[in-house]
Parts: sequence; C-alpha cells; structure tokens
Amino acid sequence: MDDLRLPGVLHLTFVRSYLAHARINGIDKAPAEATGAQVFTAADTDLTVNPAPPMLGLDPRMFRPLLASQTVRFVGDIVAIVLADTREASVDAAELVEVDYEPLPAVTDPLEAAKDEVLLFGEVGTNICLHRPPEDPDPDLLTSSEVRVKGRVISQRISACPIEPRATVAQFGEDERLTLWISSQTPHQDKMVLGMLLGLDEQHIRVVAPDVGGGFGAKGVAVEDVLVGWLARATGRPVRWTETRSENMVAMHHGRAMVLEFELGATREGVIEALKLDILADAGGYPGLGAFLPNLTALMSSGVYRIPKIEADIRAVVTNTTPTGPVRGAGRPEATQTLERAMDLLAAQLSLDPAEVRQRNFIPNDAFPYTTASGALYDIGDYGGALKLALESAGYEDVRREQASRRQNGAAQQLGIGLSVYVEVTNGISEQEFGAVEITPAGEAIVRTGSLSQGQGHETTFAQIVAERLGLPIEKVTVTRGDTDVVPRGTGTYGSKSTQIGGVAAGQASEEVVEKGKRLAAGELEANPEDMVLNLEEGHFHVAGAPQPAISWSELANRLETQERLNELSAEVDFQASQPTFPFGAHVAVVEVDTETGAVDLKRMVAVDDAGRIINPLVAEGQVHGGVVAGIAQALYEELTYDEDGNPQNASLVTYGIPAATELPRIEVVGMETPTPINPLGVKGIGESGTIGATPAVHNAVIDALSPYGVRHIDMPVNGETVWRAIQNAGR
Repeated sequence: MDDLRLPGVLHLTFVRSYLAHARINGIDKAPAEATGAQVFTAADTDLTVNPAPPMLGLDPRMFRPLLASQTVRFVGDIVAIVLADTREASVDAAELVEVDYEPLPAVTDPLEAAKDEVLLFGEVGTNICLHRPPEDPDPDLLTSSEVRVKGRVISQRISACPIEPRATVAQFGEDERLTLWISSQTPHQDKMVLGMLLGLDEQHIRVVAPDVGGGFGAKGVAVEDVLVGWLARATGRPVRWTETRSENMVAMHHGRAMVLEFELGATREGVIEALKLDILADAGGYPGLGAFLPNLTALMSSGVYRIPKIEADIRAVVTNTTPTGPVRGAGRPEATQTLERAMDLLAAQLSLDPAEVRQRNFIPNDAFPYTTASGALYDIGDYGGALKLALESAGYEDVRREQASRRQNGAAQQLGIGLSVYVEVTNGISEQEFGAVEITPAGEAIVRTGSLSQGQGHETTFAQIVAERLGLPIEKVTVTRGDTDVVPRGTGTYGSKSTQIGGVAAGQASEEVVEKGKRLAAGELEANPEDMVLNLEEGHFHVAGAPQPAISWSELANRLETQERLNELSAEVDFQASQPTFPFGAHVAVVEVDTETGAVDLKRMVAVDDAGRIINPLVAEGQVHGGVVAGIAQALYEELTYDEDGNPQNASLVTYGIPAATELPRIEVVGMETPTPINPLGVKGIGESGTIGATPAVHNAVIDALSPYGVRHIDMPVNGETVWRAIQNAGR
C-alpha cells in the first residue's frame, strides 16, 4: 500500500510507549503541533477499547484501549497519533510529543506473573485472564504406571516476521463510505470489526487487501488499522501508515510464548497409559487470541498416539510484553513440541530406540475415525507409514551407525538424530468459504473467492481446480480475491483451510456452471439436456456419443451475451465442512554439534507431510519448504526476549535470529497422500504442517547428539551459547 497514491494524503506516525508499565500523568502536544502537525490523544477521540473475541469469556476490564489514556502495559503501547503532510514531518513531530510517565513495576515472565505479585490490572486483582482446569481430575492418573517421565518445554516467544510489515491506507469519501486498503489475511472479517468499532453500517465500508507480503497468522485488522480509519473520517482526508521493521517487532502480535509441564506414564514395554499437562500461556499486555491458543494445544495433546487418559490444566496470564496471537501453527506446534520431547525421554528411560517407542503407540490405521482422550475427532491417518517412509528416506540405520562410530572415537563433532511424528488440525472450527464462478463473453472463467493468498498460490491452485472441471486451459481462468466490493463474503485465510473449503467451493461452483452450460448448450443445439456432455479435453458441449455438432464455451457465451442471458452461466457456493481435517507427517533431522563451541550445523532435514490429495505438487512443496524452515528457525535461531524491566532485547533483525538459505540444508520433501473423506477433493491443509513437524525433530536431534555427555534437555533455541552451557553444566 505504500505505493498507493491518493491526493491530499496525510502521513501517520504512532507515538508508542518506551516503558513496559507506567501511569500516564499527562501528554504535551504543543511542541509537535507548533510544527503544523495534527496530534490526537485518547481525549481527542470517541474511541473506547478493542474487545477480545466473546468466546474467550475474558474480563472486559482487560480489553485493550485503542489509545492508552491512563496506563501503558508494554513497550509499543500507543499513546498518541501524529499526522502531517509528509512522512518525514510526521516522524519529526512525533518525537516532540512529550509524555509524562510514572513508571510502575513490570513483570515479563509468565511464571512470575501467575504469582500476582505485580498486577497489570489492579481492579481485576489477578494476572490470570483464563483458566480451564480439568473437568474431573483423577488424583491417581499416573500412580499405576510402571514408568513415568516428566519435564518442561518452553515454546519461546517468536515474531511472525512477514517479509512485508503492515501498511494501511484509509479514505472517507463524500458518499460517507470508508475504504480501507490493508495488508491482511481476512478482509471480510476486517470489514465487520471496523463497522463494529467505528459505528458504520456494512454498506458504508469497503476493505481491499491487495498483494500481501506474508502473513503467517499475524495479519488482520488491528488497533492501528482502526485508528487509521477513524482518522480518515475525522480529518476528511486520506490517511496512510506504513510500519517500520523495528515497529513491527514490538507492535505486531507475537507467537508461541508457552510454558508446558508434562508427565507421561507408561508400562515397562513402553506403552503409554496417561498424560498430564500443565499449560501456561503468555497473553502479553492485553489478552486476545493468544489466551485462547492453549485450548488448541490441549486439544492436540494426544498427538499421533493412543493415550487412554489425558488431563490438561490451562492458564493464560497477562505480562508487560507485546500481546500474543496466532503465528504459523497457532497452538498446535506447542503440543507436538511437548509430546515429542516426552517420547524421547520415555525412550531414553526404557533404553529403547526413539522410533521403536513411537511405533508401539501409534493409533492404528483401522481405528479411524478416532476420537482422542483430549476430544479431537481424527478423520484419517497412517502414522506408522509416515514414520517408516521418513526413516527409509533418511537412511536411519546408516546414520545411527555413523553416530555410534563418532561416539566411540570421541569426535568433537557429534551427530544427533531427531524424530518427530505429528498430527495437526486444519479448519479447526469447521468454517465455511465462498466461491463463485462466471463465464465471460470470451468464454473464459472468473473465480471469486473469500480465501486470500499471501504467497500460498491460491491463484494457481484454485484456477487449476476450476479449469479441470470446465475443460478450459488454466490461463483462461482468473482468480479474484481480497476486495469486499467484488467478493460479497468470505472468512479469509488462516488455519490452513483455504483449499479444503475455498478450493472446494470454487470446484462446486464450477460443477454447477457446467450443469447450467449443458442445459443452455442443449437449447442452442436443439438437443435433450439429459443427453449433453462436456468434453473436458476440448472444452466443447455435445450430445453423448455424437461429437458433432458441438459448441464451445466461447461460442455458447457469445450467443448468450447476444440474448442478454450470459449471467445464467454463473454460480455461487458457500461450502462448509462437517468437521476439521487432521494432516500428519514425520520428520527426521540430522545435526552435527561442535562439542567445544556449541555450534549446531543442521546437515539433513527429511520431511514427510501428508495433506491428503495434492492439487499442485509444486505449490505444495513450496508450502512444505516454508513451513519446515519456520520450524527449524524456532528450534535453532528465533527468540524474542525482554529484560526484567520489560525492555525488548532484540526488536530488530540485527539481533533477532532469522536464518537465511546459507544456514539451511536442502529440504528433502517426501510425498505421501492419504485423502480425507471430509471433503470432495480429499484435501487437507499444508501451510503449517512443516512448522509443526520440524521444530521438535531438530530440537530432539541436538539433545540426542549430547546425550552421551549427560544432557537430557536444553531450552530452545538450541544453538551456540545455550548448547555450550548445557555441555559445561552436564560436565560439572
């Protein structure tokens, strides 16, 4: 949106708190206004709060003010807004806004926050914003188990870090209609939220999401976008805001940030009997979807294993840090990270190979559909097949022999092998999606979809689905998305649900258009509609068994346009699946650890990711690559940290570790397809699968390399100093 040119546009800069927790005693706008800039504080607006989703049942006193007026609760909280005719003038004026802060004690560790010694919301009386204890806890859950292993996994705070930070432009027209151009994954939901918070009817809002440079769950209407829209209406001029990278690192919601305590009970043969989980989620300064995500973690806590009894205690707390929310995987990676660490600990306790202990506990193929003890209804799976394929592709036995040789020789460079077998949930709340297909006067097709691509390739995949059904070349199909004036409704893209609902909707709309085409072609050819067929290779309609006479899409469209009936060659569908789907897979990571320096070199990454039927193998492989790299990054490189006063320690790409291609091996993608019965295409989600499988495989691999030294666990990211310290501590 930064290149969207609108006459008379005002440039916006947010004045953000540099303190993590403070009382606002006053704001002096005069120095900034003396430069000719316009300055707005909470007192200058009629805006209130950004409410959390009602499903969370959060205390309304914890809702985030759209503009902080009395208290700031994280570095990055917005206290004022500056508008000027140029970006430079806006930035300069913002530096002149003087805020009188009274510092307050800060708490950034969720474990400390749960003690309620430093409160973010004194009137609420606690930092715990959500608590869901087990419904009927069993005090003897694990007492009968012959073997018990326990531990803690910290799924550290990470940034979504899209290649393009956020950018928003708003214009309030003479027709009193607000148009918002936004870098978002969910334009139709954004439209609803804007209407609610700005008091505008639906017909008075248009949201446009052009090409978006990455989202990863973090892009949707936020407080900044609401403020841009409000200011466009208040000033009567277009307003634009483009986020800097450092601003993005403290202002866009963060991901993960969970502490998970686990205890696993099993027989001496390694058969799992029960799992106990204590999940503590860090919601940041204001609770939102980040407080909900541990529910997904608990839902997926059974993983790929038949675990008869599971108890999960869920808590979310507020801390003086950036609020958290969905980032690629959104609650599901944390479940797999925890369970796969537990499986390795169980294998070590029993002196079993990590692959063997997994194979003894898989949910068998003939058990599907299968309901887990945590309440998830799995559609279909072949977990043993996925692991077998991954092990064979990695040459597992050969790598183990090489590892044994290095251990025997006392090599400084030790090999580690990590396994991860996972299942995840996609389209988790069984949402619906809109799809429409219409034939143009030239006999080509236009697809309108409520799904929105941020690089996933919807334009290719959806066009392919439609082209196959219409018998048209793929280049004759145009996919349109992202404009609420063009696409009437939709849910957007998140939760790896696009093809399984958006693609299905487009496919069903295509099939309806074909049926209408048969009827209309029969009228043109004076034939019985029941006898008409569509030759998919030629794109012609003709009577079954008689290829001639025939009529093509372009010929039919031309005749119908002459008759002003072309609109009959169109269809709209809203598809809703009966339940979620559950993609699965197995990953193998091989690392080399320098035991003298702690440096970790990822040598191989083998990924088997089963997303059901694959529509476009190249697009799917790209999604696997992106997901796997994100998973590797959390295991080895990424972490957002704060000091004890709440100051961000790595709010730029200078200090935040994002791996480049030079840090990564070739991703060995191994295909596997187990079509789901939940939708006509047999497809499941794939955008987040690699992220979920890769992290624990790499994490386990590093710890495996160091197991001869007595290392049983290292918190992520496992590279460099953390690994070196673990070796030193184990030696002592």
